[in-house]
Amino acid sequence: MEQANRTDGVFPLHNPDLRDWLAAIVEGSDDAIISKDLSGRIQSWNPGAARIFGYAANEVIGKPITILIPEERLDEEPRILTKIRSGERVDHFETVRRRKDGSLVDISLTISPIRDATGTIIGASKIARDISERRMAEETQRLLIREMQHRVKNLFAVATSIVTLTARQNPTPETLASAIRDRLSALARAHDLTTSGWSTDNGENSRGDLIALIKTVLAPYGEGGRVQVEGDHVSVGSHATTNIALLIYELATNAAKYGALSVVDGQLAIGLHVEAEKVRIDWSETGGPELHGEQTSGFGSQLAQNLALAMDATLTRDWRPEGLVVTIELPLAILKT
Repeated sequence: MEQANRTDGVFPLHNPDLRDWLAAIVEGSDDAIISKDLSGRIQSWNPGAARIFGYAANEVIGKPITILIPEERLDEEPRILTKIRSGERVDHFETVRRRKDGSLVDISLTISPIRDATGTIIGASKIARDISERRMAEETQRLLIREMQHRVKNLFAVATSIVTLTARQNPTPETLASAIRDRLSALARAHDLTTSGWSTDNGENSRGDLIALIKTVLAPYGEGGRVQVEGDHVSVGSHATTNIALLIYELATNAAKYGALSVVDGQLAIGLHVEAEKVRIDWSETGGPELHGEQTSGFGSQLAQNLALAMDATLTRDWRPEGLVVTIELPLAILKT
């Protein structure tokens, strides 16, 4: 009984019942449970290890543990063995390992010394947990937070632009308040398109008109006929709506900050053309401040490019003397989704 309660890493494996019990735990674990000797050679390999790393036990027993370690991380193994030899335990060490097929997997490692009945350290046990899904969720969360911060910042910038431009056109407080309220309401409606389904019908096959969608997104800037949208009518599905709305929203935000929509006399013309199963959107700004090119490394530009790629579209910018011209070409079939 005294041996069964020991906490120094010495297990009474001569007890058949306890040995079978421990073996069942190891065999049934979803985590990889691996043992190795002090030279780093694999001594045991459970089904969890086979699932995570892709090797059967007979493929790895007796081989160096370094077959799982990418070249750029080989320096980790000597440091781990040094700690094990000194009796230290490595807790929740997050790293990357290589599967049999060459792909990489994010794992969390817990490594403990293995001692014999005399207390001598003879090897190490490793418990490796696949944390790939957690890492993906964390990365998705970071991207969402970054996009949220970017969009909130843009909303404030656009709202400021709307107030500034409206103040120049409305001499009385009453007309100013009314115009600002109407424009901010239109901005809110456009923002809704980038955060939820456009159609009130939440069915998968709901459709809208692309011209109507673009007009809704640009409504906050359209007073006085300064924004013109015309061309071929194209239906757009609920899935494509969000990407299109976001893309137009990003272009409009840049125009409101730096381009034609940042000044009272600026004009924006958008043309839609369907040609050979492709849709071309021509965005032409005139009357704005002089432009010398855009910082394409900015998050807004990156987001616009990523949205275009998500729709298998090409997006090109041409800074002409009269203003920015953007051309977007995408497959007609993508808009149907």
